[in-house]
Parts: sequence; C-alpha cells; structure tokens
Amino acid sequence: MSCAAFVPKYPHLSSPITIAGQTFENRMFSAPMGGTDITNDGCIGPKSTAFYELRAWGGAAAVTVSECMVHPATDGSHAYHLDESILNSLASATYTADAINRHGTVASLELSHSGMYAGTYMTDKTRQHEMHQWGPMDTVRPDGVEVRALSVEQLHEIAAAYGHVAGLAKRAGFRMLMIHGGHGWLINQFLSPYFNQRTDEYGGSLENRCRFAAEVLDAVREAVGPRFPIEFRLSGSELFEGGYDIDEGVRIAQQLESKIDLLHVSAGTYQRGFGKTHPSMFEDHGRNVYLAAEIKKHVNVPVATLGGLNDPAQMEEIIASGKADVVYMGRALLADPELPRKVVSGRDESIVRCLRCFTCMAERAATSTRRCTVNPLIGREMEGREVAPAATKRRVMVAGGGPGGLYAAYTAARRGHDVVLYEKEAEIGGVLKGEQAIDFKHEMFELAGTYELLAREAGVQIRCGVEVNPELVEAEAPDALIVAVGSEPLLPPIPGLSDPRVILATDYYQRVDEVGEGVVVLGGGLAGCELAVYLGKLGKKVTLVEMRDALAPDANVRHRPLLLEQVAAHVDARCGLRCVEVGEKGVTCEDANGQRVQIAADTVICALGQKPRADVAASLRNSAPFVRVIGDAGRVSTITNAVYEGYHAALDIR
Repeated sequence: MSCAAFVPKYPHLSSPITIAGQTFENRMFSAPMGGTDITNDGCIGPKSTAFYELRAWGGAAAVTVSECMVHPATDGSHAYHLDESILNSLASATYTADAINRHGTVASLELSHSGMYAGTYMTDKTRQHEMHQWGPMDTVRPDGVEVRALSVEQLHEIAAAYGHVAGLAKRAGFRMLMIHGGHGWLINQFLSPYFNQRTDEYGGSLENRCRFAAEVLDAVREAVGPRFPIEFRLSGSELFEGGYDIDEGVRIAQQLESKIDLLHVSAGTYQRGFGKTHPSMFEDHGRNVYLAAEIKKHVNVPVATLGGLNDPAQMEEIIASGKADVVYMGRALLADPELPRKVVSGRDESIVRCLRCFTCMAERAATSTRRCTVNPLIGREMEGREVAPAATKRRVMVAGGGPGGLYAAYTAARRGHDVVLYEKEAEIGGVLKGEQAIDFKHEMFELAGTYELLAREAGVQIRCGVEVNPELVEAEAPDALIVAVGSEPLLPPIPGLSDPRVILATDYYQRVDEVGEGVVVLGGGLAGCELAVYLGKLGKKVTLVEMRDALAPDANVRHRPLLLEQVAAHVDARCGLRCVEVGEKGVTCEDANGQRVQIAADTVICALGQKPRADVAASLRNSAPFVRVIGDAGRVSTITNAVYEGYHAALDIR
C-alpha cells in the first residue's frame, strides 16, 4: 500500500535546484547578513554562529555568512577575516559552516572588500575616518576622506587574496562562495563608470572595468576547483545618475557569466539609495526583481533575486514565470526563520511577516547587536531557539491583546500553561489596529492577526470585550498575571482639542471618511510623520506642526532618513511651532518668539504622543502571586520592546 504524495502549495518555490553539482533543497536562500559578536581579530563568535544556524534550522536551502574581508592590509573593516595565522579563525569558520550544513542547508560565505568605504560597519565612525582608504582612483569622498588609487600590483595581490581565502573557506566546510560585486564595495567600484575613471587596463571600456572582477573570479575558481558553486553578487543597476544602468548591468553579467555558477542580482549602492537596495516600507515588495528578470533574458546561468520579499505567493510567481531561479530573503528570515519550512509544509498562513521597520539594521549600527521587532529570539539565539516546557503547569491570565500581550500569551501556552487572554475592545490588536488604514504600514496591522493565530493554535483562549480589573482577577485566581494594557493618547490642555473636527491619530482608521482636503497634523514624532506622509500621498494638503526643532527623533537611524525624505516630498513640515488653540478655521500656533501663526485646516489630527495606562497597571500589581507589567503599560516605547518583554515575562512564569 503506497502513501499519497505530498503536493506543496508552492511547487516552484519548494522545488530543489542543482547548481555546479550542488543540490539545494528549495529555492529560498538566506541573504548575507552581518553577524554581531565579531572578535577583535575578525573571528566568528558563537553568537553569530547561532544567528546563522537559526535560518538553516528554519529550512532555508542556503545560508550566506556575511562579510569576510579578504585583504586586511587595504581593508581594515571590523568584519570577518579568514586567516590561518589568526588563532581560532579557521576553527570558528569551520564550526559555523558545520552548524549550517548539519540542517541539510548549504553553507555559503560572502567574500568582499570595502574599497574606499572600509570601516563602514564600525560603531566608532571616527576610526573609519582615520583609516587609509583605497579605491580605483585618487579621490576625496563626499565626507572629506581621501582615497588612494590601488596600484596594479596591489590589485593582483587582492585578487590572489580572494583565491587564498576561498581555499580556506572550502577547507572550513563552506559549500558555496558568494563574491560581492555590488552595493558600492570594491569590485562594484571598478565596474562603475562613476567610481572608476582610470586610464589603464582596469578603466575605461566595459571590458577593462570588468577586468578586476574577472581576475578575482579566476583566482577563486583556481582555489576551489570545478563543480563548486561560485555566486557573483551584482547590482543590476546602480540606480543613480553617473552610475551604470540596467543595460550596462546586462553587459557586465554577460562579461562575467562564464566564470560563475549563479548570478545574484541586487540593486543600487549602500551609500546611495539605501532604501531601494534594502526596500523600505515606502517601496513595493520585490521592487528590484525587474533587474534580475531583465538580466536573466540575456545570460545562461541561474539567476537569483531579492529585495523586500516576504510573500510566498509573490515569490512563487517569480520562479514560475521565469523572472529568477532563486529568491533570497534577509529581513524576512529574521522576522520568521521558519518561513521556508512553513512554505514547503503548507503552513504559510502562520508566517510572521517582516515589517520593514529597520529595527534589525538600526540595532546593528547602534550597538553592534541585532534585534527584530517581531521576533525576540534574534540576536539571542544561544538562549535557545525552542521554548522549553514548564516544570509545573500554571493558570495564566493576560490583560491586553496588543502585540506584547499576544506574544506573551503565545509563549506561555507553548510552555504548557493554561492561558486566557482578555481584551477590553471588541477586537484584538491594541495600537496595531490603527495601522490598517495606512497602506505602507498594513503589515503591522496584519501582525496582530498572525500573533492571534499562533496563540490560538498554541491553546490560548481569547476573550474580547472584557476588561481586566482586580475583581475579575480575584474571581479567576490565576497563578500569574501579565499586564499588557497598553497606552492612551496624550492630550495636552489645548483649547478646542475636543472639537469634532479633531481626530486622534489612533482613531484615524475609524474616521477615514471625515478627513477633509486641508489637514493639520499636530505632533512630528514617528506616528505623526508617517500619518502625515500617508495623507500627503493621498493628495491632501498636509501641514505638520512640531514644537521641537527636529522631526521623528523617536525613529530609528535607518528608518528616519527615509521617512524624512517622504515628509519633504509630501508634507509641509513646520518645526518650532507650538499649537495653542484649535478653532473653526484651523489652528493657532506660537513660534519661539511668541509670534502667533495661523494655519488653515478642515481637519486636525492629534499625534501628540501616548501615555501609559499606569492607573490600570497599578490597580493590578498585587492581584496574583506573579504579576509582570509589560510594554506601554509600564513605559511608552516600541512594539519591539513590548514583544520582547512579553516573551520573557512568559518564560519567567514557573
């Protein structure tokens, strides 16, 4: 008697692919992402090993470790190095490759050189500016740092270094290598007519500009031999004036394809167009796929694509229609490392989607660690990737159905506890409900539904329309209470703020049809700026009023510049103004000198901040043997902190 064959929901995405004799279990690869505990001499620390292993455990067919700098003499970036003269260098690389390979995943290592941008990843940027910077030609960077031209002898030495490190990587157990030729790093600098204006055999014609890349690839092939996958990462277009476009990207690909086994088509440069190379929430998912699709028409090697991808249906279409042979994900596999396993097994409805909020990249820039807004395990994988059952089953009550409360309930249920979550509103979601009306933040709204699904599947009972008070806690007598009652709008005593034409930012989704053509948004924090941008994109005449001198100081360092670009394009932002009254024709403000400024408006939106529901939290603090206050109920903060605190509150119940 034979068993019925399992038919995957996404057959193209789930199908294997063989490249240079190496078979990959599916078409979903984990993109290069830098580790965190890089040692002073460039070894891969144990936290980084666990960081990469998590995506292998989650089912990615390949996991690429990023970035290994091949020539420290001309690239002093604080990144990985692979050098047999460094104690533990080869050993740490071997442990990392093994941790990836043992899950049926192909371990890959990205080989790179920063060129004139050495030290970009350093937390201390003054050290970067003190380095000798090397590039295709003598120049001065826009930030005033001098760059020296690499000599022909140095280029030969660097190409040989690529080969030497490639050989070490193969010895360590890596089964594929990615040569980074995009994003403004050294190889891209030679490919680019903007960066490379040399007059020798390495500059000028397309063939000459490709010469260094070709020499690097030849050195790598000699080191690893045949039937070993070599992947080349190329910006299909540099996406800025003076750089090469997609037509020249095609010709570069054709020039190099005979030396590679997989062409990885990305876009742009790290220094220009960051929010397009790593598509922000203001960009379409897959906004760079067109580059891979065009190049694939003109080459014979398999092509990989990436760029804000997190929807299995979209990725299935990319493979099925022949736009690419492989899809890469970075941030999406931080949000849900099990995304590939869920796709292959048909559980895609439980995928926790990346919000494209840049918390992960901002945290690395700020503290050299990683965090993910929706996944509290990221950066802390050594603490254990699976929730351990509790020794004793407890009765757990969770007050509040926002992101922190939902994740706390989900985690407690996974530990085997009997969990009931109460939400005073008719629907769960908390502050996330307000995001459903803003198209570029809709995934934040969807997050609540995903968390609810996960919680219910884990066994959580959810009771909406019930507010938790001391009497209810006393009646239910739980062993543990997690207080996640959130925050409420901050309403200063401004005359007229109770006018019916004033809409709270958190209520906008319920009053969309009431918004007129002329809108004043009071409050230039993150929430106010994002809502102002959305209304501006709808064609409203939007004035953003902020009493401080800067907008969105609460936005992270990666998201804020992109947000401010959107504000500049769609909103009339006025800093240094304090609203003193809301009237029939608009708002009255005062500047720093006390001068009155009138701003006309049909609708006023109040985004002046939130305050904790401290009175509710205080009333519940001593109502159970174990009580933990999390998220905005304790201090107004971020979704990231609410989820992280909810996760650990549930782990602390015993």
